[in-house]
Amino acid sequence: MAEVTFLGACGVVTGSSTLLSWGGTRVLVDCGYYQGDEELEARNRAPFAFRPRDLTAVVLTHAHLDHSGLVPRLVREGYEGPIYCSKASRGLVSLILEDSAEIQEEQARYARKKGYSRHRDPQPLYTTGDAKAAVRRLATLDFEREHELAPGVRLRLYRAGHLLGAASLAVTAKGGDGERRTWLFSGDVGRYGVPILHDPQPPEEAPAALLLESTYGDREHREEESRERLGRIVEETFARGGTVIVPAFALGRTQEVLYYLAELAEAGRVDPQAVFLDSPMAITATELYERARHEHDEELAALVAAGDSPLGRDLFQRTRRVDESKRLNARREPAVIVASSGMATGGRVVHHLLQRLDDPRTTVVFTGYQAAGTRGRALLDGCDTVAIHGRTVRVRARVEALHGLSAHADRSELVRWCRELPGRPARIFLNHGEDPPRKALAVELETLGWPRPHLPASGETVPW
Repeated sequence: MAEVTFLGACGVVTGSSTLLSWGGTRVLVDCGYYQGDEELEARNRAPFAFRPRDLTAVVLTHAHLDHSGLVPRLVREGYEGPIYCSKASRGLVSLILEDSAEIQEEQARYARKKGYSRHRDPQPLYTTGDAKAAVRRLATLDFEREHELAPGVRLRLYRAGHLLGAASLAVTAKGGDGERRTWLFSGDVGRYGVPILHDPQPPEEAPAALLLESTYGDREHREEESRERLGRIVEETFARGGTVIVPAFALGRTQEVLYYLAELAEAGRVDPQAVFLDSPMAITATELYERARHEHDEELAALVAAGDSPLGRDLFQRTRRVDESKRLNARREPAVIVASSGMATGGRVVHHLLQRLDDPRTTVVFTGYQAAGTRGRALLDGCDTVAIHGRTVRVRARVEALHGLSAHADRSELVRWCRELPGRPARIFLNHGEDPPRKALAVELETLGWPRPHLPASGETVPW
């Protein structure tokens, strides 16, 4: 029996995970961490729907936590096989898994110290040792080359944009009827015509089935408008003596935000000495971006060749040490602080929000998707107070969202990516999206004359 089981990111934008089975061969595509409310977070500790030791292989579409964040737990619970990713992804996967483990260990220690956890002895989901064990199992693959995952199971990776090393996956194997067919996993589809990375790349194979993300299936981005708004927000906040806090995903969003801030600095609209990248992981990730020249698009490559600093290396302040970060909280002059995490669920940005949300001169700028149940979503929805480290913090700061700076394709870009496929799939499944965007994108695809997309539920299994 050949079948596909949808395990995560069904009706939500976190926890991506899909299991492919052909008899005794089992391949897991992504093993993502859930971020959001208590119910979603609890899923990270729920038993896996399979025995980790029974898996043949694991393939990661990219490094983001919602696609890779449960891999250390998978290894700790018995998985001993390879964890495949693109070559450009390896450094980022290593970085995010070890950083995630450190944050969880620190949060557990802090919760024990302050006594705000419901648990008597709060423990991290996994440790830095678990993360390092997972990193040792990473195996890298080239884009566009065919790889054998198992006898009769072939895989090709194609650039998805979105993030350094992000891939769409074409998996080809025999179905239950003995016919060979290709399932195409979009991964997270990136934007077209934005700086830093190449545009999303269409695969060569005509897929029989398509598993497509739908994060922004119900809206259009306006990048140019968002770039200009970012400049106005910085100028207006500085004029009232305030601080701009940008909760940014350390991988991907931070690098694009730095690119646009560098443009503002070059135009004389912001003092580069007042811009701080306050995230050790984001600093290291930015260095990986700067070194990965084979992944740069023409615009970034031309700037680098001209000796410019498009990601702010020679312009902005980079604060790795904890004491440097703490000094930012005492700063009274206007500043832009870019810090992770992007949904304000952890990391250094939470400490900056704790110090500055009550100040009406502050502006908080979100540049990526905010999942339901996260602190970022609550702030965007206009909450009056938020809980941070066991304290209730009044929200007097301005809160802005720049959807045009998102790394996810919007509705039109998702449709464009579909139109560029070499053939129309017979089956379409929409995941990695809340239900309103999933339903909106399903309607849009049907207007093209495509098959009615199916919106899988968590745990649902369909034949291959």
